[in-house]
Amino acid sequence: MIQFDIVIRNGTIIDGTGLPRFRGDIGVNDGLVAKIGKIAASAGAKVLDATGLVVAPGFVDLHTHYDAQLHWDPYCSISSWHGVTSVAIGNCGFGFAPAKPEMRDRLMRMMTRTEQIPYECMVEGMGKQWDWESLPEWMDHLDRIPKGVNVLNYVPLNPLLVYVMGLEGAKSGRGTTPAELAELKRLLNEAMDAGMMGFGVQRLGAHSVQADFDGTPMPTDVMPDDDLLALASVLADRGEGFIEIINATDGNPLKNGSEKDKRFIEKLAATAQCPILYNVVVALDEYPTAHFEQLAWLAECNARGLRIFGQGLTVRAPFQFTLEDWNLYDSSPAWNYATQGTTAERLTKLADPEIRLRMIAEDEDLITLGIGGPIAGIKVQQTPEHPELTKYHGRTIGEIAAAEGKHPVDAMLDIGVAGELKVLYRTQDVCSTDPVKTGALVRDRHVILGISDGGAHTKFFTGGSFTTDLLTWLVRDTGQLTLEDAHYHLSYLPAQAAGFTDRGFLRVGAPADIVVYDLAKLKRVPEVDYEVAFDMPANQWRRIQKAEGYRWIMVNGTVTFEDGVCTNETPGQLLRLNQTPRQVSAAAA
Repeated sequence: MIQFDIVIRNGTIIDGTGLPRFRGDIGVNDGLVAKIGKIAASAGAKVLDATGLVVAPGFVDLHTHYDAQLHWDPYCSISSWHGVTSVAIGNCGFGFAPAKPEMRDRLMRMMTRTEQIPYECMVEGMGKQWDWESLPEWMDHLDRIPKGVNVLNYVPLNPLLVYVMGLEGAKSGRGTTPAELAELKRLLNEAMDAGMMGFGVQRLGAHSVQADFDGTPMPTDVMPDDDLLALASVLADRGEGFIEIINATDGNPLKNGSEKDKRFIEKLAATAQCPILYNVVVALDEYPTAHFEQLAWLAECNARGLRIFGQGLTVRAPFQFTLEDWNLYDSSPAWNYATQGTTAERLTKLADPEIRLRMIAEDEDLITLGIGGPIAGIKVQQTPEHPELTKYHGRTIGEIAAAEGKHPVDAMLDIGVAGELKVLYRTQDVCSTDPVKTGALVRDRHVILGISDGGAHTKFFTGGSFTTDLLTWLVRDTGQLTLEDAHYHLSYLPAQAAGFTDRGFLRVGAPADIVVYDLAKLKRVPEVDYEVAFDMPANQWRRIQKAEGYRWIMVNGTVTFEDGVCTNETPGQLLRLNQTPRQVSAAAA
């Protein structure tokens, strides 16, 4: 007798809570887990044989930038290829609502440099669907469009500030008037009434490494403390919500964080009285003790009742870039200036001796802690159409500079300019590849894994593969993490911290967001370098890594991927804070 829509049989079940694994079956009905235990094959309309496979909750990624991509890719790849079933958007305060009609184009341009989302993609793939102005209208819009993953949404503070203060006022750092602050609070309340989960904000100071399209800071980069604390008080008054924040006022989020910045995060947590997701906690070979200091700080904060979680950057992934596109040295004003404009304009500036002297003078941080490691550690990977440069292939900038008696910046730029800015460089991995160092970080109970930046930096980076990398590298290959701990950090902890208490675990009554995979066969494809795919609107390209070893990926009880092949089903839901999709549907009816 058929009792379940789907039965997953004979799998090793990791329920996500940290409890020990066990062998068993899972029955799914109406998108929910209906039974866990012993279930006959005859009880399922569809039976998935999970013998020898791991069955676990789908992964929750709280740091993505799929706000635009969701409109042309309902699966939010590459994250969905790697087992992610729920994504958060609106991170770092970036997004597209609220938006007055005359500001639509400007908000799209705002994403081109800071997150490297091609303008043409947004115009073609999202702009033609633009039917919202307010934040509640944006949420209703997301509800209507097809989704292959679940979507949760922070209020993005950059467009909110622009909407209330105007572009010039928001970017001036002048602070709000009493009337403006009251309106910001009203709109934040209105958005959270519509189910938004809190707010996201980036504060990287006047020399932000993630700058606006014209090289100037983003509005929140120069937002006064008092205004941000006032918005945090809204969450305290409501008794709900979550704040995602990057707070490194010197412009470099990979640093350990100054004492001033940490004290502000503590004040923010005390004011908001809600969880804070602090970006970024990372193990770096250049600073081998920095992440231990961050973990000690997180533990001390939580011991005092301040619910501050670190967002852990763990993925072994380099940046691959050419100087036609590269802009992640924007914390240096000279680099910011030199890497703006057309290819011809960049060529002229990057060859200018006086500009180079300024770049070198401002290079102290980049020498030791650039995005992707020191400049000297960058390798020359390809030199298209310039055979005279092939002698540099596979060599680091440091080696080349030493051999030619040059500063590393000059060595890098000489090769780039000679190659008409088409030379492909490869950084070191963005975090330490020492499993012991990174293992200590991922095991910490105050660390939520992620910072995939999915949907952003697509010409440079494939952080959305972090789930597969973690399970293979730190669980299977080095034993730094148990499967139970891995799935706790990948699913249960992020869902619970963000306030989505019905997800992130496998229990009867929970939504059936499930991954079934073969741990022995799990891998990223390609494993080392990236594939280039022309699969974006306006014939734009991106770098991708696919996955092998995921047998089935299921969202709300429907299989979305089988052996890496998309089923074209779109069962994803807009997750509204404290409102289940069924409650929302009933209210609408």
